[in-house]
Amino acid sequence: MRSQSTVEQIARDCYDAYNKRDRIAFEALMADNFQFTSPLDNQINRQAYFELCWPNGEAVIVLTLQHVAVVGDKAFVTYEGLKRDGQRFRNTELLTVKDGKISEVEVYFGWNVPHNVPLGTHQAGA
Repeated sequence: MRSQSTVEQIARDCYDAYNKRDRIAFEALMADNFQFTSPLDNQINRQAYFELCWPNGEAVIVLTLQHVAVVGDKAFVTYEGLKRDGQRFRNTELLTVKDGKISEVEVYFGWNVPHNVPLGTHQAGA
């Protein structure tokens, strides 16, 4: 099992490479058997991730890490993103690190910033 600091550093390096749009550095952090899951993707492989998801990063100016918590070989990361169109958003991801590489990412889409629903209220039917 990796130490907490190693898992955290790999996670931080991943977002740093993403922000720099440094695909070579980003790919170096990904395991060959990498899997990616989100509300739109169900355990797609590394090749599919780079074909389908990586290009979406061109719309993002920066992801700013808000929280990084490590439990064993997993890092929970919450970040705020800023898109080129000025929209801000927040997501949380769960990264699994095995043998010094990210083997799996699960993305949990968040909300827009500021939140679309007024404070203290619930939006039915959303």
